[in-house]
Amino acid sequence: MTDKVIIEADGGSRGNPGPAGYGAVVWDADRAHVLAERKEFIGTATNNVAEYRGLIAGLEAAAELGAREVSVRMDSKLVVEQMAGRWKVKHPSMIPLADRARRLLPSFDRVSFTWIPRAENSHADGLANEAMDDAVIVDEVRDALRGQESTRPASSESVGAVRDSAGPDTTSGGDRTDSTGNSAATAAARESGAAGEQSATRAATDTAPTGATTDSAAAGEATPRPEDPAEYPEAVSIGQGSGAAVSGSGAVSIDSGAAAGGTAPGWSGAMGRPTRLLLLRHGQTELSVERRYSGRGNPPLTELGREQVARAGKMLGGKGDIAAIVCSPLGRARETAEAAGRALGLPVRVLDGLIETDFGAWEGLTFQEAREQDPDLHTRWLGDPSLPAPGGESFDQVRERIEGVRRDLVALYPGANVLVVSHVTPIKTLLQLALGVGPSILYRLHLDLASLSIAEFYPDGGASVRLVNDTSYL
Repeated sequence: MTDKVIIEADGGSRGNPGPAGYGAVVWDADRAHVLAERKEFIGTATNNVAEYRGLIAGLEAAAELGAREVSVRMDSKLVVEQMAGRWKVKHPSMIPLADRARRLLPSFDRVSFTWIPRAENSHADGLANEAMDDAVIVDEVRDALRGQESTRPASSESVGAVRDSAGPDTTSGGDRTDSTGNSAATAAARESGAAGEQSATRAATDTAPTGATTDSAAAGEATPRPEDPAEYPEAVSIGQGSGAAVSGSGAVSIDSGAAAGGTAPGWSGAMGRPTRLLLLRHGQTELSVERRYSGRGNPPLTELGREQVARAGKMLGGKGDIAAIVCSPLGRARETAEAAGRALGLPVRVLDGLIETDFGAWEGLTFQEAREQDPDLHTRWLGDPSLPAPGGESFDQVRERIEGVRRDLVALYPGANVLVVSHVTPIKTLLQLALGVGPSILYRLHLDLASLSIAEFYPDGGASVRLVNDTSYL
């Protein structure tokens, strides 16, 4: 945890409005070491919108690091003055962004805003330009996907899994995380291994003068239990029972709400047509039954598991209105995705970034066995997402690559419904990103086998969760 940090953020648009992107970097208090970087291509937007998006990304990254005091440095006089309260936010497109940035301030004890010359903001500016460069890659990948769409077999029976172009033909993968945690659309064009299932898990299985500064005073996890079948319904803390929907409806609704009406549920203020991710967990395996850590291993579905995915596929086929199916490279997820593909008449695209957590030496062990093997590390691992299992990866690393997958999907499928077939940790992480909450959700949220959750990500950077752990169709 880092108490004091510096955030430098920037955004730009080639055309104003035009292809836009933002960059944000979080430094330690001495500005000697980079603690986090964020960048993203956000489609067509203005410079000021991109600058606000950069500020929001920087504040979110600082909050994830546990920072208490934050010094924000930007070369945008407009954003600095508006966040200081000296200038009024008038433009309709910036009002919700400014409100969203202000809602992040109470996460810290103290926040200051300082205007700096552009030359002193070169790191964030470079990230923003890299994000804008991704516009070309986004268009190229979209064109490639359209080409696949036009040439795929007409019969749904011939639907199979197609690995992402240039992705390695392996299920073991490597850690896709880099120091920035970014992939934007670049990972869609070159998925590079990854890392990712927790079957018995730690989760309960969350223009002013140079240097002018304005201060803005900013205003027991559950005991971890092995994850898997439905023996722990009380672990579901969102909504009521099977099919608990955050927006209030227990029914699986794919083609209604924000995707059709252009507004988010509740009071989020998010606008535009979101990319809606339908998050389907794979069906049962033998390791699920035995409550063992199941990460990079590749156990097949059981007979019950195949029945579960057939029911899920039938439900999704009946709903329709799904533009694409993407899945983890592991067999249990691919088999689940292919059942949905047959029902929907869609091909399955494999994304290595959706693979389950690498549990290293704990793979195949029960919760108790792992605790007995590494008592001190296992105890610390249960409360620290930065710690990896022996020879494995940490949940922070999982979050970085899942955030990259999320950005890719939002860029490639704007305003569309996308079925994402994966595992416990990646799905919980996508829900965490949509809710904007800390890692406690990883401990407190239970996801049943073959369950469906729905998260929406809006073009203005907003997000919402509409459904969690629905199993009404099983």
